[in-house]
Amino acid sequence: MSKKSPILRTVNKVRPPYPLNDFPKDFGMKIGKEIIYLLGTKSTPSLEGSEWEKIFADCIDADWEPSNVGLDDIVLGNCAWAAKTVKANPDNSKIIPLISGRNNIAYSYGIADYFNMDTNDLGEKVLTIWNERVSAIREKYKFLRSVILLKSNNLETVSIFEFDTVRYDPPLYYWEWREGRKKQTKNLFGYDKESNFHRFTWQPSGSQFTILTNVSNRRLIVKVKNPGQFPKDKFFKLIDFDNSWVSVQIKE
Repeated sequence: MSKKSPILRTVNKVRPPYPLNDFPKDFGMKIGKEIIYLLGTKSTPSLEGSEWEKIFADCIDADWEPSNVGLDDIVLGNCAWAAKTVKANPDNSKIIPLISGRNNIAYSYGIADYFNMDTNDLGEKVLTIWNERVSAIREKYKFLRSVILLKSNNLETVSIFEFDTVRYDPPLYYWEWREGRKKQTKNLFGYDKESNFHRFTWQPSGSQFTILTNVSNRRLIVKVKNPGQFPKDKFFKLIDFDNSWVSVQIKE
């Protein structure tokens, strides 16, 4: 006689604000309008760090809460995001370097002479700092994501995708010192043991930690028409500028 399975109460699963990499319906139009506004009001086409964080937060009706960790600058309900920009081909880029904080071995472990350490031991410590950072944020939020803006030089084409921000299992990687761009410097490279793919770079000078990230095949591409910079004289007329708004004095 087979055992009867127990009847369980329905469990309501916690859901994110929207499915991963499936942005809200009007998201692309909102992004496009924000970029057109930037192109019309800035002297040069630029969209960086905190500005992109604020735009993304506004476009999904989330809260922008800049943090020291940098993994939860945008918050909506049970989900938090890190937002990053990368200058790359929005249509065809496959792999991008994402600067992912400073993993300071001297501060975290009290180790200063890391050049004489076993490279794999050093690499494991670098990854552990990242993993601990991710774990601390995941204690606060059920979902943790990164949203990436790939931007052309003129900002007339961008692509956006997101992925889950994850921890990395140290035994899956091996590490080697490699010559940096400046020949007198060395950087620590982390490779996937199975594929030999270069996944991480750690720079001792400044402790910068970079994760080489695969660009999602599914991404939102937004193209805009550059409206040209809004003329300054028209701007001052539009806001009814008065000379009394400016105070000038010499302090001696």
